[in-house]
Amino acid sequence: MGIIDNIKDTLSKAVFSPTTLLSGRGGLHMAQILLSVVTFILAAFRGGSSHTYWNYAMFTWAFCPIMTLIITIIELFKLDIILNLFCMDWSDFTTGMAMSSALMTVSVAITYANFYACFKWVCLYGWIVSVFAFLCGFLYTLEVVKDKIMDRKRGSYLAALPGFFKVLEAFVSCMIFISLTGYRDKPALIMCVIAYIIPFPILPLIIATNILKKLKMCLPFNLDRFVFIFLVISVVLYVFAAIMWPIFMFRNNPRPSDCPPSFCIWAIQFMVAFFTYVNLILFTLDLIFTLLGICRFKRP
Repeated sequence: MGIIDNIKDTLSKAVFSPTTLLSGRGGLHMAQILLSVVTFILAAFRGGSSHTYWNYAMFTWAFCPIMTLIITIIELFKLDIILNLFCMDWSDFTTGMAMSSALMTVSVAITYANFYACFKWVCLYGWIVSVFAFLCGFLYTLEVVKDKIMDRKRGSYLAALPGFFKVLEAFVSCMIFISLTGYRDKPALIMCVIAYIIPFPILPLIIATNILKKLKMCLPFNLDRFVFIFLVISVVLYVFAAIMWPIFMFRNNPRPSDCPPSFCIWAIQFMVAFFTYVNLILFTLDLIFTLLGICRFKRP
C-alpha cells in the first residue's frame, strides 16, 4: 500500500502550473524558442541552398526550439514528476538537451557566418541572420552555465562525463556527415564512410538506454561491458579512417591557391579529416574512462 500511496501522491502533484513560465528558467526557454523561430524564418526568407551546412542549420533552428517547447510543456503541467518516478532522471535529461542544443546552435552560427557573412553590402542579410544565430547559441550556452554552475545540477548520465562524451561523439559524427564530399569514386574513402556510419546509430541507443532507468534494469546483459566493446570497435574504426582519409583524399591533392574558407571543396574535405581526429580522441578518452569504471577504479 505504501508504494500505491506514493504513486497517488506523486500523480496529485502533476497539475498545471503557469508560474513555471514566470521563473528564470521558463523565461529563458521562451527566449530560446522565440529567437530560434525568428532565426529560422529569416534564414528561410534568405533563400534555400543545396549545401548540407545550410540544411543542418535549418534543422537545428527547428529541432532545438521544438525540444525546448516540449520540455517547457512537460514542466508546465508538472509531468516531469511522473517521468522522474517511472523512467528517467528529468534534471539530467534537460541539462543534457541544453548541452546538445548549445553545441548545435553555436556550431551552426559559426558555419552560417562563414558561408553567408562577408564584408560587402550584398552580405548584409547574412550578417543579420548570423547575429540572431549567435544570440541563439548564447541563450542555450547560458542555460548550460545556469544548470551546471549557478544551480549546481549534477547529472546521472547525460550531464555527467560518460553521457557528455556520447553527446560530443554524436555531435562530431554529425559534423563529419554533413562535410563528406569527394569520396564516391575512391573505394578506400567509401570504407572510411562506412567506418563513420557503423558507430553512429548505436550512440543514441546507448544514450536512451541510460536515460530510461527502467529499461536499463531490464537488459539481459551488462550495459557497461557492451559499451566497452562498442568503444573498442569505434576506436579501431576511427584509427582506420584517421589513416586512410588523409592519405587517399590529399595525396596528389594539395590545397588550391585560390581556396577561400567558405566555398572551397578542399577545405571541407580537410574538415572531415579534422573531425575524424577529434572523434578518435573522444572515443579513446571515453574508452579509458569506461575501462576504469569496469575495473572498479574511482571514476573522476
